[in-house]
Amino acid sequence: MPELPEVETTCAGIRPAILNNQISSLVIRNYNFRWPIAPELPVLIQDMKVHEVYRRAKYIVLLLSQGSLILHLGMSGSLRVLDSNIPLKKHDHIDINFIDGTCLRLNDPRRFGAVIYTTEPIDQHKLFQHLGPEPLSQSFDAEYLTSYCRIKNQNIKSVIMNAQIVVGVGNIYANEALFLAGIHPETPAKSLTTKQASELCNQIKLVLITAIKQGGTTLKDFSSPDGKPGYFSQQLKVYGRKGLPCVNCQTLLQEVRIQNRSTVFCAACQRQQSENN
Repeated sequence: MPELPEVETTCAGIRPAILNNQISSLVIRNYNFRWPIAPELPVLIQDMKVHEVYRRAKYIVLLLSQGSLILHLGMSGSLRVLDSNIPLKKHDHIDINFIDGTCLRLNDPRRFGAVIYTTEPIDQHKLFQHLGPEPLSQSFDAEYLTSYCRIKNQNIKSVIMNAQIVVGVGNIYANEALFLAGIHPETPAKSLTTKQASELCNQIKLVLITAIKQGGTTLKDFSSPDGKPGYFSQQLKVYGRKGLPCVNCQTLLQEVRIQNRSTVFCAACQRQQSENN
């Protein structure tokens, strides 16, 4: 699933081509996505200009002349900027065409993505109302994280992957940040010290910034809008490395399932602690 760095990379890739560009038409070949696409959408957004392109959590927001278009890439979706005459590929379900001949094409094999138009302020839309702060913002710091950990009975990995606490820390980057911070993923959130919370916040930010610079992580089918793969996978320290030696101490990496997600860690570098420690 495209995570925050992949979505940020996508925004950066499509922005130059569509910013201040005028929509000429919307072509929908399949209306059955996570939420069915409104049949009237092509008429609603025709002739509108794109005034801003930005990311909120894992959503891409196109601020239009009136209202906003919210896009989500689901489990395996991607956006490509190309000429509208380029032949279709399998699973090319939606084209946003612009007056200069540019086409923003959505490919989504599983159709778990979303295309939603709203005239509400974005923060008031139901998809955004309960989202936590952005992990790269100043609002996400040790004091903020500690305040939530004190009232949570969950393990720390589940806490940092909770979008109501902080958005966009997906499974790959949660694994990596916890390793770099030296925190066992099953550590009870309540036991986290302020020093640990500060280090974890710093590592989350560092991992995400580095991944964005590398264009994201290619695991199966992610590539940026220009077709280039993400290269952060070459820097992964623990994710996907179960049974391999730790890059720090050579201890063989172990795996557990947390919320049914693969969680790889080093038992030597990330010693487990109890709630009473």
